[in-house]
Amino acid sequence: MLIFALVMETRRKGYIEQLITQGEHVHQDFKYQITDARKIARSISAFANNSGGHLLVGVKDNGSIVGVSSDEEIYMIEQAAQMYCQPEQQVKFEVFRVAGKNVLKVDIDEAKTKPVKAPDDNGHWRTYYRVADENVLASSTHVKVMKSTTTAVPQDVVINLTEKEELLLDYLQSHGGITMSGYERLAHISFFIAQRTVVKLCEMGIVELQYHNGQCVITSTKE
Repeated sequence: MLIFALVMETRRKGYIEQLITQGEHVHQDFKYQITDARKIARSISAFANNSGGHLLVGVKDNGSIVGVSSDEEIYMIEQAAQMYCQPEQQVKFEVFRVAGKNVLKVDIDEAKTKPVKAPDDNGHWRTYYRVADENVLASSTHVKVMKSTTTAVPQDVVINLTEKEELLLDYLQSHGGITMSGYERLAHISFFIAQRTVVKLCEMGIVELQYHNGQCVITSTKE
């Protein structure tokens, strides 16, 4: 089910300009126009799988405002959220009049049920995640973490860790981060055991997954 909040905004003069000056980032993406519902579904899913965000439609990558025909864009985005996101996502629309042109702001909340999938160019359903100003494919380990239930361990609770888990945490304290393949080699374990270990530690709130240069990296949540 979609949520529509369509308004012609003139009172908050300069609001859109202020957003544009921030550039594209983890919570904001510029779209010149919407021509493919499947592609825009990837942006919706990427924001939903992270902590939410918004699209500014009718804005070029360099920040210049070109405007849009809001009715057509809303229809395409409605298709994207309803038909090409699994599960279906809720989005909110606002139309802003800026310098005689319409800019469509599309708000996407963080999904309550993750992962949210969208089709790739070949029609395969994939999990996307927002990293900085890009939508990236989530790693298989990250997808499992999204599916799991987080049960963060209180600080005053003593945690009994296995040798392989302690090895990983010691490495993270010294080096900051490591890839899944790096952890496999470090601990001399299979990918499946490494993945199970990392998912468990993510559930406990001891480690987390981040993306650097296109790679999914395990990092410690402890400073």
